[in-house]
Amino acid sequence: MAGAAMTTTFLAVIGGASLLAITARRLHPGDRLPSLEGWALADRGLGAGWTWLLLGGTVYTAYTFTAVPGLAYGNGASAFFAVPYTVIVCPLAFVLLSRLWEVARRHGYITAADFVRGRYGSAPLALVVALTGILATMPYLALQLLGIRAVLTAGGLYPPGAAGDLAMVAVFAGLAVATYRHGLRAPTVISALKAVAVFVSLTGVCWLVLDRFGGPGRVFDGAARALGGTDAAHSPLVLTPGQQPAYATLALGSALALLMYPHVLTAGFAADGTRTLRKVSAGLPAWTALLALFGFLGIAALAAGVRAPAGGAEAAVPMLVDRLMPGPLAGLVFGSIVVGALVPAAVMSIAAATSFVRNVYVEYVHPTATPKRQVRVAKAVSLTAKLGAVAFVFGLRDQDAINLQLLGGVWILQVFPAVAVGLYTRWLHPRALLAGWAVGMAAGTYLVVREGFSSIVPLVAGSPEIYAGVAALVLNLAVAVAATPVLARLGVPRGPDATDLPSRPRAGRRPPTGANNA
Repeated sequence: MAGAAMTTTFLAVIGGASLLAITARRLHPGDRLPSLEGWALADRGLGAGWTWLLLGGTVYTAYTFTAVPGLAYGNGASAFFAVPYTVIVCPLAFVLLSRLWEVARRHGYITAADFVRGRYGSAPLALVVALTGILATMPYLALQLLGIRAVLTAGGLYPPGAAGDLAMVAVFAGLAVATYRHGLRAPTVISALKAVAVFVSLTGVCWLVLDRFGGPGRVFDGAARALGGTDAAHSPLVLTPGQQPAYATLALGSALALLMYPHVLTAGFAADGTRTLRKVSAGLPAWTALLALFGFLGIAALAAGVRAPAGGAEAAVPMLVDRLMPGPLAGLVFGSIVVGALVPAAVMSIAAATSFVRNVYVEYVHPTATPKRQVRVAKAVSLTAKLGAVAFVFGLRDQDAINLQLLGGVWILQVFPAVAVGLYTRWLHPRALLAGWAVGMAAGTYLVVREGFSSIVPLVAGSPEIYAGVAALVLNLAVAVAATPVLARLGVPRGPDATDLPSRPRAGRRPPTGANNA
């Protein structure tokens, strides 16, 4: 009976998400010609509430909500790097996203590569930015499906064999159709259900945990004993001095990388103004608090004696929920996490499709493509990206997707100099940026692969471990800075700047603060 109640509640949540996706058509403005901006960015018309829901629902993915507590369950304190990392993102978004939105709105840019193309007048540099974004996004999209499968399996909602695979495909198919028809508006309306369901269900789970254990102190002490310590102060729940460089660089590097992902920029570009983005950036810490509570549940799973399968620590929290909560409430939690995967998955497929159309298809294949044709191609590519993610999950090991996603974080960080630094100065030569990108990509990939697909690496034997992405970024910037004066002395020409931004920062200059100034 409990299993039937759980399944009923779960299906009710998924059905609610499907019904909301259908209502996305109501966000369509009337009598507008089809355009890529309308399909991919909801005509840049989302207010503060919708933008907060969409951006938060995009940044905080379902896999994050299972992987972070899974890491806490397996490794202890190091998992909580995600909390300072997402805190650092908020001021960065306040500054960078609003400035990039202003330029993008003024010139009709839809992707980061559009901005790079206009800022540096370099088609090759824009191409590598676009391809890096697509390459980093695809395994991230596959991880959303892995998160869904982990939740469904832990809750006993994933039948073995082909039946389970078909069930997951069916969950994903409804969103794929809605996204195909309505673009970004579909995940936008579903993000409202995600926020309500996740915040409510997580509050319930945490209350049950604290009620069972008698307070957070006992939870941490119980987890410490499970990890082989005597209490919380003498266990892997506290960082050692040797772990601190890795923790700090991972938090910083992840924050810098996050804002370079195409799906995050797509969600940001959909806002109706820079004022809206600044309000939303100030409100994003509410989602960070949610992430911290999920990490706490990983600690609670240890204290409760949950035995996750070998190599499947991300199932720890779903197993804890299944143990503590009655069937209907457990179904609500599982449904919330699955809906939490649908929003970022949809935005990722839209962002990858848009990057391909704008910066590959139109630039190199069909320069005269009409807006209607661009939308049609983007829809097809978006659907193909989802199908590719499904095939990836079913055709390869879970660890392959995780390894590629780790590499993706290192790779996407290498476009930071071209995009973020380019917002404030054009001093770096585009060919120097290309050289820096190539060196950073090669060095980051080498470091991660050398350590058996661990993103935490020692630079040399015996040195403190740090995040490979930060090491590669430093090398990237060093090459770009060193090569720029050499190229200038050789007289290598630059492309024209079409962004109206100053080539160097100007003291006292204030950017416009509203959409009407764009």
